[in-house]
Amino acid sequence: MNLVLTILYKYINTFSSLTLKRKKTQNSSIWLLSCIFAARMGNSKPLPTISCIIVSVLYFSFYCITPTSSSASIQDQFINCVKRNTHVSFPLEKTLFTPAKNVSLFNQVLESTAQNLQFLAKSMPKPGFIFRPIHQSQVQASIICSKKLGIHFRVRSGGHDFEALSYVSRIEKPFILLDLSKLKQINVDIESNSAWVQPGATLGELYYRIAEKSKIHGFPAGLCTSVGIGGYMTGGGYGTLMRKYGLAGDNVLDVKMVDANGKLLDRAAMGEDLFWAIRGGGGASFGIVLAWKIKLVPVPKTVTVFTVTKTLEQDARLKTISKWQQISSKIIEEIHIRVVLRAAGNDGNKTVTMTYLGQFLGEKGTLLKVMEKAFPELGLTQKDCTEMSWIEAALFHGGFPTGSPIEILLQLKSPLGKDYFKATSDFVKEPIPVIGLKGIFKRLIEGNTTFLNWTPYGGMMSKIPESAIPFPHRNGTLFKILYYANWLENDKTSSRKINWIKEIYNYMAPYVSSNPRQAYVNYRDLDFGQNKNNAKVNFIEAKIWGPKYFKGNFDRLVKIKTKVDPENFFRHEQSIPPMPY
Repeated sequence: MNLVLTILYKYINTFSSLTLKRKKTQNSSIWLLSCIFAARMGNSKPLPTISCIIVSVLYFSFYCITPTSSSASIQDQFINCVKRNTHVSFPLEKTLFTPAKNVSLFNQVLESTAQNLQFLAKSMPKPGFIFRPIHQSQVQASIICSKKLGIHFRVRSGGHDFEALSYVSRIEKPFILLDLSKLKQINVDIESNSAWVQPGATLGELYYRIAEKSKIHGFPAGLCTSVGIGGYMTGGGYGTLMRKYGLAGDNVLDVKMVDANGKLLDRAAMGEDLFWAIRGGGGASFGIVLAWKIKLVPVPKTVTVFTVTKTLEQDARLKTISKWQQISSKIIEEIHIRVVLRAAGNDGNKTVTMTYLGQFLGEKGTLLKVMEKAFPELGLTQKDCTEMSWIEAALFHGGFPTGSPIEILLQLKSPLGKDYFKATSDFVKEPIPVIGLKGIFKRLIEGNTTFLNWTPYGGMMSKIPESAIPFPHRNGTLFKILYYANWLENDKTSSRKINWIKEIYNYMAPYVSSNPRQAYVNYRDLDFGQNKNNAKVNFIEAKIWGPKYFKGNFDRLVKIKTKVDPENFFRHEQSIPPMPY
C-alpha cells in the first residue's frame, strides 16, 4: 500500500505543479497530499486510506485532464467566442491559421507581409495562431474575446514596421496575430474630395483607386507602395507632397475605430482627444482603426520628376550638398528634393554617391527657371527632367521600372523586395558643416551596404503647429535622416552592420536635434528603450523614449491613454503607457 501511495503522491504532485493554477484546484491538491502523507505515516485507518485513493483518482480525472485539454484548444475557445459575437459568418480555412493544423500554410501567411526578414528567424517568437478577419464585426469580436480569454495579440496591416512589433512579441508569450490584410476596401468620392480606406489596403492600391477616378486628385502619402494604410496613418505618414499639403495624418477627416471594449467609434463618438491621438500617436496604443476618411488634394495634370547623381569627386568641395541643406526646406513648396547617400565602387576605389531625387508639381520649364535661381549648384538640365502624371510619379518614386503599367500598383510586393535590415532616424535643425559631412562620407564607405536618406521639410510642414497632431517635427526642422543598413541571409557581417548604425548614430549627435534628440515614430527603434510586459514602471521608462517621438505631445498622449485604456489592453514594446495608479 505504501508503494501505491508513494507512486500516486508523485503522480498527483507532478500534475499539480504543471496544470493547476486555480485557487480551488490548489486547495484540493493540498488536501489530497495531506491525506496521502497521513496514510503513509500511519495516521489514517485503512478505510480513509482507500477513500483517499478513490478521491485521488476522481481528482486526477476532473482537475488534471480537463484543464490540459482546455489549454490546448485556446484557439477553439477564441473562434467560438468570435462566432458568438459577430453576425457575419467566416470560413475557418480562410481566416484561421495554426501551425498544428498546417504549418506550411501558417508560415506562408505569417511571412506574407512581413518585411524585415530578420524577425522571421526560427529563434523569433511566433504567434500561437493567426486570425484574419473579413468583416469589421470580427475585429470587434476579436477584442472582446481576447480580453475575456486573457490572450495577448498583435495587429498587422502591412508589416513594414522596422522592429516587427505587429507580428512579433518579445515581452508577452503566448500571443496571437490579428492580420487585417483582407480588410482593404477603398471608396473614392471625387465630388466630396474624400475617400474611405480600410487598414489592409496598401498605399499603391489607394493611389491606383484615386487615379481611376481622377487625374487631378492625389493624396500626400509615402513612396513605398506596399506599405499598409493601417500602421502608416497612425504614425503621421510623410511623402513627396508633404511640403505642399503636410502629412497623411494632417489630412484625415474621420475614422471608424474599435476601442478596448470592442465598441465601434467614429470621430463624433470618440471625441477630439482620441481623434487627435490616433493621427500620429503610433499604432496599437489606443485601438484598431477599421477605416480612415481622408481628404484628397489637388495635383496638376503634369508633374515633373528628376534624378541627378554626383560622386564625392564631382562635389569635392561639398558645395552642392551644403547648398541643398540651406535651400531644400526654403524653396517653393511645390518642389520636393530628397537626397540618397550611399557608398559605391570597389574596395580599392570607393566613393560616395549623392543622388538628388526631385518632384515638381508643374511643367519642367517652370522647374528649370526656379532651380536655376535657387539651386544652380545642382546643374539641373532638361535631360534630367521627365514630365508625367501624378500617378506615374508614384511609380517613379516607388522604384518600379520605367514604363510599368499603373496596374502594377495593385500588387502587394514592393519592387525593392524584402530585406534583412536595421534602421533608425534623426532630425536636423542646422546645416551640417563640411567637417561633419566628411565624417559621414568616411563612415558610409566603411559601412559598405548602407545608405542615408535625407528628406526635406519646410513649406506646409513649417506652417502646421507641432501640437496639431502628435507628430511634432515641424517648424525649424530642415530635414529628416533615415539611417539604413541591410544584409543577406546568413551574412556573417550582419552584427557589424547593426553596430555601424549605432556608431554613425552616435557620431551624428552634435549635428542633429537635442533635448530631446528626436526620431520618427514610424521608424521605431527599440534601442531607445521599451516597455516590459504590462508593468507599472513602463510610464517611467517611456519618459525616456516617448519624447523622442512626440516631444511635448507625449504627456497628452499618456493622459488620453489613461482615460480610454487604463488597463493597457492595447500594448507592445513601445506603445503609449497609461499613468500608474
